[in-house]
Amino acid sequence: MLDLEVVPERSLGNEQWEFTLGMPLAQAVAILQKHCRIIKNVQVLYSEQSPLSHDLILNLTQDGIKLLFDAFNQRLKVIEVYDLTKVKLKYCGVHFNSQAIAPTIEQIDQSFGATHPGVYNSAEQLFHLNFRGLSFSFQLDSWTEAPKYEPNFAHGLASLQIPHGATVKRMYIYSGNSLQDTKAPMMPLSCFLGNVYAESVDVLRDGTGPAGLRLRLLTAGCGPGLLADAKMRVFERSVYFGDSCQDVLSMLGSPHKVFYKSEDKMKIHSPSPHKQVPSKCNDYFFNYFTLGVDILFDANTHKVKKFVLHTNYPGHYNFNIYHRCEFKIPLAIKKGEHVHVPTNPCSPLSLLQWDNIQELLGHPVEKPVVLHRSSSPNNTNPFGSTFCFGLQRMIFEVMQNNHIASVTLYGPPRPGTHLRTSELP
Repeated sequence: MLDLEVVPERSLGNEQWEFTLGMPLAQAVAILQKHCRIIKNVQVLYSEQSPLSHDLILNLTQDGIKLLFDAFNQRLKVIEVYDLTKVKLKYCGVHFNSQAIAPTIEQIDQSFGATHPGVYNSAEQLFHLNFRGLSFSFQLDSWTEAPKYEPNFAHGLASLQIPHGATVKRMYIYSGNSLQDTKAPMMPLSCFLGNVYAESVDVLRDGTGPAGLRLRLLTAGCGPGLLADAKMRVFERSVYFGDSCQDVLSMLGSPHKVFYKSEDKMKIHSPSPHKQVPSKCNDYFFNYFTLGVDILFDANTHKVKKFVLHTNYPGHYNFNIYHRCEFKIPLAIKKGEHVHVPTNPCSPLSLLQWDNIQELLGHPVEKPVVLHRSSSPNNTNPFGSTFCFGLQRMIFEVMQNNHIASVTLYGPPRPGTHLRTSELP
C-alpha cells in the first residue's frame, strides 16, 4: 500500500517520487514506468472521437488514484484519490488516513483545522468540504442524514451538523479556490530537470511557403543544486530551411536523440527518375522530444530540409513520445489570383480538425497517402492507419477521428546545379 504525503495546491507523493500539479503527462508516465513493480494496473482514459472534450486521465486502479491532465496543454490539473481504503495519506508528516486511522470528519478537523462551511450535493449525497487547493467529499448514507446547519452560526467543522463518523469518499488536490474552475498551472521549476520546453512555435512563411520556425522557449536552472535559486527563463530562437547542423545546435542545443533514416517509404511517390537509385548515405533527424519537433538534415549537405511538428494526441502511434507542440501556421488562402495570408493562424488549439483546414485552403488535388506505422513487419498497430494530405509545401497527417497528428514542413525545391556552383568562390 502506498504511503503518500498530501501537499494542498501542489502535489501527492513520497520521498522517491511526486505527482506535481502542472507536471507534463510524459513525466508522470515516466514515474509510473520507473516504479512499475509498485504501481501496477494503470489505465489511460481518453475520448477517442473528441480527445479535446474530456480530460486525459491516468487511472491507478490498484491505488485508487486518478491523475487528470488538461486536454489542451497536457499538464496535470487535478489529483483525485477516489478510494481511500487503498492508500495511506498524511499531511505535514502525520497520517489522517491509514488502516488504523479512518478519515472521518473529526479526523479531518484535527489534521487540517477550520475552513469555510461546505456544500451539500443532494443528487450525489455528498458533502463537499473545501480548503484552498484541497477538497474532501464525505459520503452520506441517506437523505435523512443531510447536514443541517446555519452558516452564520458555524464555528468550525464540529459545529456543522454532519453525521458523527462520516468518512471521506474522495479527495481532490488542485490549484486555486474552486475545483470546478481550476486550471492546470504553469510547469513548476522542479519539473524542468535541465530540459528546454517550447511555450509556442510559430511557422515562418514567405511568398512561396514555409521558411522556418520561431520558437519561444522556457528553461530553468543550470545544473544540480541550483534549483532553489532557479528562475524560469524565456527566450526566442529561430531556425530556417538551409541552416547547417551546427546552426541548429547553437540555437536549440543538443537533441534528445539522433535518428538515421534506413529507408524512405515516401520515395515511391516522387516523380524523379532517380527514385529507385539507392542512396549512399542516410538523411538523419534531430529529435527534440520536449519541443515536439523533429528536424531532418540532408545527408550530403547537412542542412535542414524538413520540420515535423507533433500534436501528441492519444490514440496515435507516437503518443507520449513527444510533448505537444503548440504551433501556429499562417495559412495562405487563395482568393482569385491573389494569395491572402490571414492574421488568425492555424494552431492545435483553434483549427484542430482537418475539415476546418480544408475550408480555408480548399481540398487537396491528389488523394491522400495512407500511412501505417508499426515497429516491425509482424507487429500490428492498434490505432489504425493515418492519412497524409499535401497542401502548400505542408503535409498534414490526419487521424481517423479527423484530428491532426502531425504537420511536416518542406523547404523550397532544390536549386539547379548551376545555381549551386555559382555560389562557390
